Amino acid sequence: MGTDSLTPVLLLDGGLGTSLEDEYGVRFDERTPLWSSHLLVEDAETLRMCQRDFGSIPVDILLTATYQISFEAFARTKSLNHPQGFARHEILPFLELAVSIAEDVRAPAARSALSLGPYGACMIPSQEYSGKYDAEHESVSQLLDWHRDRICLFDQIDHLSSRIGFIAFETLPKLNEIKAIRKLFTLAPSSSSTTSSILNCDIPFWMSCVFPGDGFTLPDGSTVDQVVDALLNPDYSDIVPWGIGINCTKIAKLPQLVHMYESAVSSMVSAGRLKNWPSLVLYPDGTNGEVYDTTTKTWHAKDMPQVPTTPWERQLADVVAHARNQHCWRSIVVGGCCKASHQDIARLAAIIRDT
Repeated sequence: MGTDSLTPVLLLDGGLGTSLEDEYGVRFDERTPLWSSHLLVEDAETLRMCQRDFGSIPVDILLTATYQISFEAFARTKSLNHPQGFARHEILPFLELAVSIAEDVRAPAARSALSLGPYGACMIPSQEYSGKYDAEHESVSQLLDWHRDRICLFDQIDHLSSRIGFIAFETLPKLNEIKAIRKLFTLAPSSSSTTSSILNCDIPFWMSCVFPGDGFTLPDGSTVDQVVDALLNPDYSDIVPWGIGINCTKIAKLPQLVHMYESAVSSMVSAGRLKNWPSLVLYPDGTNGEVYDTTTKTWHAKDMPQVPTTPWERQLADVVAHARNQHCWRSIVVGGCCKASHQDIARLAAIIRDT
């Protein structure tokens, strides 16, 4: 952008599911396929308290507790009143509750972001870290159908477009899934259509990807150049994401990944394939070496000596400071993912807001 002013920074919340576990004693297993959204069914007050912890910091953007919501997850969710699971027509009140809780606990000037995980987050065991999807959800067209069907769920919420400030497509592990989500907006009903959708309401949306392990590729092997091209290339859709980024990834990998993102976007702009830089969205894991086991749904420390490191919030603030100094990103959204507590986000906020 070539300006001397600092790139604006928006503070995002942290890891909801792990905060519910660590701060409120909630336990998740194969009986709770909705993960943090399960509390919408059985314990909304605990969910409200946990989200208020983040909203009270305050954060600028608060994600809704909807990451793992899907028809499949509700069908697998058993309760006293629904021993056979929930039918499609029974889901809407819980979606409304998720949006309402976020509205209630966020600061007056803050905005909600509708959290939408990948298809892999709805598999058992979850596969967003591996990208190993079933044969019925591998191609762009198959994933497009799945995401479009899920969006139809949320389109039933009254006045949703005026109640959320962003849509967040998170933890994307596959290039085909990125392309499918891009096509969602291209194929959304037009504004003149009798069918209303949040996809045609000009709501800013971001798409963030996961880079697990020690490498710098998606779980499906796609490189950062391929990822950024799929995220921003107008050939896939003339509707470009407001933001692109990285989540659920080790913080030590962020400096290199952000540099790779910047190089890829810069190349697209220089080649005339992209007019404007998007916003950068960063919310890495808040772990101290723990690794998540998707089968047991638990975190385990790696067998390695603990070496004192720079605090998580300082590492992340340094990445943000570097990105701001590039004067290229439209804005930067920063927060935390798994194991990032409200205390972590509060310490991050203190550093960011002091600069």
